[in-house]
Amino acid sequence: MNLKNTFLILFIIFLANCAFAQHHTPLPHGMVFGTKPSVTGGMPADKIETFMGKRTRTTTVIIGKILNVAKSAGGWFDMDAGNGKVIAAHFKDANVNLPKDIKGREVIIEGVAQKDFIADDLQHMAGDTVRGKQQHHNKTDPKRRLTFEVKGLMVNR
Repeated sequence: MNLKNTFLILFIIFLANCAFAQHHTPLPHGMVFGTKPSVTGGMPADKIETFMGKRTRTTTVIIGKILNVAKSAGGWFDMDAGNGKVIAAHFKDANVNLPKDIKGREVIIEGVAQKDFIADDLQHMAGDTVRGKQQHHNKTDPKRRLTFEVKGLMVNR
């Protein structure tokens, strides 16, 4: 084998190693997407509904496992909320790209949790009032998902 062929083979092996390393490198602990979330006072994702009580929205930090990345662009993902429930999350900043490799990892997310609603009369924004009392009441459906608008995410484990 001449020197050119040897050089060419070594170069191809080098490129293959570089390509392999880029696609199979695990996400390191502490990697941040968006803004860095607060690492103090976070609660497990399965406790968020109890923490919210009757509130419809709350700003909080939760720790949980990512079930899947629905859409990388904009950072759309589902998080395990325990007892078969799911938190549908997405980044407030649509420029965040979340890698699919994050599936199955434990993360810390900070942002706004919100319960989904169903209106009595199927008119979500109805404002009719009778005798000063509002006739439109929102009810939460326990089978529906929570949504979470993420400001920041950090890989925990």
